[in-house]
Amino acid sequence: MPYEKIGKNEPVCIADEVPFEIPESWEWVRFSSIIELQSGQDMAPDKYNANGDGIPYITGASNIENGSVIINRWTEYGKAFAYKGDLLLTCKGTVGTMAILDEPQVHIARQIMAIRTTGEIGILYIQVVLETLVASLKAAAKSMIPGIAREDVLKSLLPLPPYAEQKRIVSKLSEIAQFVAMYSLRENALNRLYSSFPDQLRKSILQMAVQGKLIPQDPTDEPASVLLERIRAEKQRLVKEGKIKKDKHESVIFRRDNSHYEKLDGIERCIDDEIPFEIPDSWSWTRFGTAMINRDAERIPLSVGERSKLAKKHDYYGASGVIDKVDRFLFSKPLLLIGEDGANLLLRNKPIAFIAQGEYWVNNHAHVLDSVEGLLLEYVATYINAINLAPYVTGTAQPKMNQEKMNSILIPIPPTAEQFRIVHEVSCITSVIGHL
Repeated sequence: MPYEKIGKNEPVCIADEVPFEIPESWEWVRFSSIIELQSGQDMAPDKYNANGDGIPYITGASNIENGSVIINRWTEYGKAFAYKGDLLLTCKGTVGTMAILDEPQVHIARQIMAIRTTGEIGILYIQVVLETLVASLKAAAKSMIPGIAREDVLKSLLPLPPYAEQKRIVSKLSEIAQFVAMYSLRENALNRLYSSFPDQLRKSILQMAVQGKLIPQDPTDEPASVLLERIRAEKQRLVKEGKIKKDKHESVIFRRDNSHYEKLDGIERCIDDEIPFEIPDSWSWTRFGTAMINRDAERIPLSVGERSKLAKKHDYYGASGVIDKVDRFLFSKPLLLIGEDGANLLLRNKPIAFIAQGEYWVNNHAHVLDSVEGLLLEYVATYINAINLAPYVTGTAQPKMNQEKMNSILIPIPPTAEQFRIVHEVSCITSVIGHL
């Protein structure tokens, strides 16, 4: 059993204070018996300077970084000093930061304690022990401000090995610390990988899907070129009925001599340098504005004040989804909404394209798109969410993708049957990814 004798008093058993067993050649001692502890004292601002005159003045944790002392104040006064070889310990504010002083002499403020050893006690070993005690010393402090009390340090128990073993312990810990630092870096990198893996995997799946690489092709599918002809015919019918406006700059993209050409305003030009990737033979490239029916003209923004007076019944959509509820609606069929402005256009923290369902209202921060039968809105949303929109965005402080820029996006159109298969496969896979 460990006993402690204080002065002329009888020895007292301290077994309830001793936290663990130690080798027979070691001893339990109080810090007060093996160290000198110098508490710091503050100095008035007019007593120190930043021009290098006098001795260094160490005020707190900001002067200790990665085990080194940073000097940025000096003074010609002072009553509390630390000397070369002392262990500096922050005891107020940011508690527990330590460094071995390499300067001949410094003045220390009250946020700092200076510890020096007596006899064959290694200061580096003292630092090792204190690093294990910082949490309990901080918890023992009675002040509301985080700190370490002088008396708590001095009365703390320390397992003291022979001097030679102290040196071996410090040496081994220094050797291990290199591996711990390396492990920490690798662990942090692995944690970043784990946290980003689902999102990166989802993006990869989307990219594979819109390039025709996610599922096998079916040669019996009706080619996308036939679908595009139906889209053109349907849009012409809607123009005649006055339901949509005629596209002033209709684009037609076709292949000739293994190259891609676009006919625009009666002029043909090769666009091979714009085509981002190869697609299956049954697919076709087109411009977004050619494939889609734009219904932006039907949007109506409502201010926060106007919405506050309305009953919360129907979804009110903005650039990144539902932002409120209103008692009326503009649309009552599934439509594709694509954010028109906002940081999400570039950051992509949320899907930029999504399907609105039911009866709902849309403000002027989201494009509203419809399609003809055979072109799935879900497939178009998959494509928009898979690509980089930065080339179509203007402004950085307030990013915006206007209708003209959006209409210029090149989109690969698969056969209708394959669109269904792609959307189904993406839905199944992303559902699994969501549980990772």
